[in-house]
Amino acid sequence: MALIRSWVPGANDAESSFPLNNLPCGVFSCLGEAPRCGVAIGDMIVDMAKLERAGLLHISAEPLFDKPFWNALMAAGPSTWSRMRGRLIELLAEGSAEAREVAPHLVSMNVAQLHLPFRIAEYTDFYAARCHAENVGTMFRGAENALPPNWLHMPIGYNGRASSVVVSGTELRRPWGQVKHPNEITPQFSPSTRFDFELELGAVVGMPSQPGRPVTVEEADAMIFGYVLLNDWSARDIQAWEYQPLGPFQSKATATTISPWIVTRAALEPFRVETPTRQAALLPYLAEPRAMNYDIALEVGLTPQGGTETVICRTNASQLYYSAGQQLAHHTLSGCAMSTGDLLGSGTISGPDKASRGSMLELSWGGTERVMISGGSRSFLEDGDQITLRGRAQGDGYAIGFGDCSGRLLAALTDPYAREDGVYDACRTPRSI
Repeated sequence: MALIRSWVPGANDAESSFPLNNLPCGVFSCLGEAPRCGVAIGDMIVDMAKLERAGLLHISAEPLFDKPFWNALMAAGPSTWSRMRGRLIELLAEGSAEAREVAPHLVSMNVAQLHLPFRIAEYTDFYAARCHAENVGTMFRGAENALPPNWLHMPIGYNGRASSVVVSGTELRRPWGQVKHPNEITPQFSPSTRFDFELELGAVVGMPSQPGRPVTVEEADAMIFGYVLLNDWSARDIQAWEYQPLGPFQSKATATTISPWIVTRAALEPFRVETPTRQAALLPYLAEPRAMNYDIALEVGLTPQGGTETVICRTNASQLYYSAGQQLAHHTLSGCAMSTGDLLGSGTISGPDKASRGSMLELSWGGTERVMISGGSRSFLEDGDQITLRGRAQGDGYAIGFGDCSGRLLAALTDPYAREDGVYDACRTPRSI
C-alpha cells in the first residue's frame, strides 16, 4: 500500500510516524481541559470528542470519544472500528471537501499532554520469542536444556498487575525486595542492583470473549483492537530468588511502560508476515489461518543522566515464535474470559545476534559482559538511566510509528517504610530477613 496523502501538516513526510495510513488512538489533554480521545495525524492530534460533537463523526448512537479512554469505542466492535477509520480517512485526505470544518478541531502535539490510551482491565505477560527464551535458558540451564519441554508447544505466560501499567514518560523508582546472593545463606532486604528493561509488543484486546468458551486463533486475531510498545521493567536479582516454583511476582510489579498511541490492527495489516518455522508441530487449536506476525523494526535507546543516547538493541517483531492471536487463543483455552481493555505483553523480543538482544540480561550475558554506551558502559541499569523503545513498520513512502515508549529510573527510596507522619512506624521491617 502506498502513502495516503493528507492535507494535515507533516502527515505526508516520509519520516513521520503518523501518516494518514496510521491514525493511532491516544488520550490527550491541554492545559485546564479534561483528558479525552484523540487520533495522531502528522504533527497534530484530531480532537475526537469535538469532532463528534460537531457532527462530523457520527458512528454511534451514543458518544464514544468524550472519555479519557478508548474502551467504549473498542467495545463497539470491528464494524465500528472500520467505520471510524474510513470516516477519518475521508475527512483528512488531501482534497477533502470538509477540511475547513475539521481544521479547528486539530491540536498541536507540542501543547498536548498524553495519558494512558485505554483503561486496562487485566495484564498478562508472555514469553513468546524463541531467541530470548534460548538465551535466558542457556545462561541458567546450559545450551542443551535451554528451552523448557513445554516451550515449543504453547505460549507460556503469567498474570501481572494492571495497576503497574503506566504511560510513556512516567518515571519509576528502583525497587526494594528480597535478594539472595550466591555466597549468602539467607536473603537480604535491599534495593535491586540488577534492574532491567524488556523490549516487547503489547496487544490490546478490543472485543471480549464469553466465559467457558475458548476462541480460535482467527477469532482471537479479530478481537485485537491494536498494539502498543511495551517495556516490562524487571528486577533480575529479585526474580532469581522468587520465581521458583510459581514464576515472577514482585520482580515484575514495579512498572510496565506502554507507548501513548494504540496502532490499530487495520493500520498494520499491510505488514503481516509469517511466524518462524516450527520445530515441533503445534496442537490444532493453535493453528494460524494466515500470516499473523508483523514486520515492525524495533530499537532500544539508553540515555544516562545528563548524557546522550546510545542505541543498544535493534530487532524486529517478526521474531515472535507465537503471534498475539495465538497468545490470546491460548489464554481462553481453559474458559478464561477476556475483557475489553486486556493487555497482552509479547515477552522480550530478541533476534539471533548480540545487537538484537532485547534486555540487559542478554546484552550483558547475565552481567558478565559490559554494554558500551556513550560515555561509559553498563551491565544493568543505573540510577538516572532513561530507556526509550521505538517501533516502525516501513511502507511505500510512509512509515507506521508508535511514538516513543520511554521511562527514567530514579534511585531507590532511602527507607521504603519511612513516613513523615509516623503513622506506619509500627510496620517497619528489618533490613535483613
